[in-house]
Amino acid sequence: MELREKVSVSLKQAMKDKAADRLSTLRLINAAIKDKDIAARAEGNEDGVPNAEVLAILSKMSKQRLESARAYEEGGRLDLAEREKTEIEVIEEFLPRQLSEAETEKAVAEAVAEVGADSIRDMGKVMAILKSKYAGQIDFGAVGPKVKARLS
Repeated sequence: MELREKVSVSLKQAMKDKAADRLSTLRLINAAIKDKDIAARAEGNEDGVPNAEVLAILSKMSKQRLESARAYEEGGRLDLAEREKTEIEVIEEFLPRQLSEAETEKAVAEAVAEVGADSIRDMGKVMAILKSKYAGQIDFGAVGPKVKARLS
């Protein structure tokens, strides 16, 4: 089942269960996906965005809420921080499991070997392979320095 179908099914279930907080978050997810679909149609892609793009949307939404939760905690608004964390939990239901530190290191090593990378100039190729294979499973902001260190 595609991600957008899973979101739709979960949205309907949340309506039946009268789970207001969950429903609110699922509507936000659905709206974000539809926004990207509309933008894709404007560019001539009638099918909307692919699953990889939906994963990127969900990942971005999760990161935004994490940053907001931190800001709320620093500002002493624990009620708002808790709401953001609840939204993160709902969003992460649709994201694939994040790779552990050891699995990330192994994925980086495999990507470097696959490309035959031997200098920092090959970093883009390595990152492209990682993004194609592990979209939504790796934090690419954290993996970039690891790739750079391995190639230096």
